[in-house]
Amino acid sequence: MRRRLPAVALALGIALALLAASPALAAGYRYWSFWDGSAGGQWSYATQGPSMARPADGAVQGFRFSVSKDAAAQAAQPRAAADFETVCGATTPTEGTKRVALVIDFGVPADAPTGDAPPEAAPRTACAQVAPEATTAEALASVAKPLRYNSAALLCAISGYPKQGCGDQVAESSAAPEPSAAPESGGPSAGLLAGIAAVAALAAAGVWQSRRRSR
Repeated sequence: MRRRLPAVALALGIALALLAASPALAAGYRYWSFWDGSAGGQWSYATQGPSMARPADGAVQGFRFSVSKDAAAQAAQPRAAADFETVCGATTPTEGTKRVALVIDFGVPADAPTGDAPPEAAPRTACAQVAPEATTAEALASVAKPLRYNSAALLCAISGYPKQGCGDQVAESSAAPEPSAAPESGGPSAGLLAGIAAVAALAAAGVWQSRRRSR
């Protein structure tokens, strides 16, 4: 048992070194999220896809392209309020149709795929006047073609944006770089040095403890 202490200390130190040297990564996705508008201009993450949703007259539906988590609490919302009157107030109701207010947010350049860019900087709004049984996807197609879907019926592009890709996974580093730290060619990172120091300290402690008990 005494002989194993330095080895245990060394293994623990190596683990600490690896953790210190490796930035934490969190997976996000580059995709169009779908939102339901509610009272007060608020947004709630839609519980079904646009090809299944059949909004009533007076509904507000939102779309936002971004890199974010695929979860209601972590996905990026449209940057315009869910306000039916602002979008469809000037559209006269017509018998046999319904009005659906659409907010289409193409997102920011930082979230665009490589070689692509949002076609519009600000969110676009449109009032779709469609048949009473129309889905949100049909309402969207009436005002924002071309749409692109993948084989699983996932909405990949609105008005042709983005040109390629569909729900691609993106690795996001949660470790912010030090603003004053300059990379050193061939030199160890600060995290690795900290880990090496931890290895040395733990190994020394293990040796001291082993010798103390052997007396």
